Amino acid sequence: MHIGGQRGLAFAAVIGAIVAVTGCGQPATRATADVTRNSIEATGATGAITGMAGAARGSGAACVFVKPDGAQKFGHVGWGFKVPGTGRWVYGAVENPSAKLYTPPGGDIGAWHAEGPYDRMLSDMSTDASEHPYSRYRCTQSSSHEVNNARAMIRAVEARGFLVGVDPRTGKLTSRDCLDATYDVLKAYRTRHLTPAPKLSIPNVWVEELWGWSDRTLTPR
Repeated sequence: MHIGGQRGLAFAAVIGAIVAVTGCGQPATRATADVTRNSIEATGATGAITGMAGAARGSGAACVFVKPDGAQKFGHVGWGFKVPGTGRWVYGAVENPSAKLYTPPGGDIGAWHAEGPYDRMLSDMSTDASEHPYSRYRCTQSSSHEVNNARAMIRAVEARGFLVGVDPRTGKLTSRDCLDATYDVLKAYRTRHLTPAPKLSIPNVWVEELWGWSDRTLTPR
């Protein structure tokens, strides 16, 4: 785990993440029904990526969306990445609405993803009916990008279930939560300057270690 920039077991923080029930649990569904659980096609002009490098049409870029008060203030995160040359973004999250520590592969973990212009992405991420909606996002340019790999990883994280604690298959203490999904998708995209996220990391701590990423407020609607 990363605690204040220090690497190590940080056992107390691991226990804290487990006590937080899910590490990423979100009790309510999103307000925009046509966004949840399916990739959608959106129309409209590409929104201005103000204050963020990577606005050039052929370049790559990535974003992390944050619910700072989610999971009993341990935080919750979702992701987005740009499809170079199209002005479109693919974005989503693993919401875990059941608030269970473990959901087996193939179970309902509240996974969803969508596709559209930058402004549509911000609009969809800000339209959230949960008690603790997305209220912050951080973005970075990325000269490297592997869209097909990232799309494949989306399918993988949506199918692999959810876990914070002891894996019943291996007996090991590990995680497959919202942060793992976000990190794995953005790593598959080959996002530059992506801070490593060891298993059972705390989302709010990891978000603070995204060095050089822009940091903006997202107003919930």
